[in-house]
Amino acid sequence: MGHGGNVIEELTTDHREVDALFEKIQALPSGDDRQREIADQLTIELVRHSVAEEAHLYPAVRRYVDDGDDLADKEIADHAEVERMLKELESCTPGDGRFDALVAQLKQSVTAHVRDEEDRLFPLLADASPAGLLDDLGDKVRSAKRTAPTRPHPAAPDTPPANRLMAPGAGMVDRLRDMFTGRGRQD
Repeated sequence: MGHGGNVIEELTTDHREVDALFEKIQALPSGDDRQREIADQLTIELVRHSVAEEAHLYPAVRRYVDDGDDLADKEIADHAEVERMLKELESCTPGDGRFDALVAQLKQSVTAHVRDEEDRLFPLLADASPAGLLDDLGDKVRSAKRTAPTRPHPAAPDTPPANRLMAPGAGMVDRLRDMFTGRGRQD
């Protein structure tokens, strides 16, 4: 899928890509080594997406949407739950009974989070946003994803300004680790 457009279009494209990764991993037989590769790609996409939302989307929700603080806090709590599962998934191998259970649990949590964003949060932000904000946020989210971490860091800050300061450094270290290990490389 192509990326671009306003923040809602960008994040919705991410959501569909994550859906496709869940389908790929669950279509493979349990214990297939390719599940690890897809789980790594899923982790990379979810972490980058979450970091970008926390840095740019949720601050806008807090500023422009009625009850935006409560909405943003709920979404950040969802991210924290997903990140804890991703961290646990890192230490599992396909064929390990915990691997399949975590993938199923992760899919359930991510699907509920995506549905909430697309059905509630995105329309509220679209209605409340001043002209040009959604396009500007789309650019910022794309930029943040390029430097974001690729591995879960559950103890890292998830709100500005600390997250905006820490994420690029963690992202650089993660990408170096990925480069040396071949993790996330799509052949």
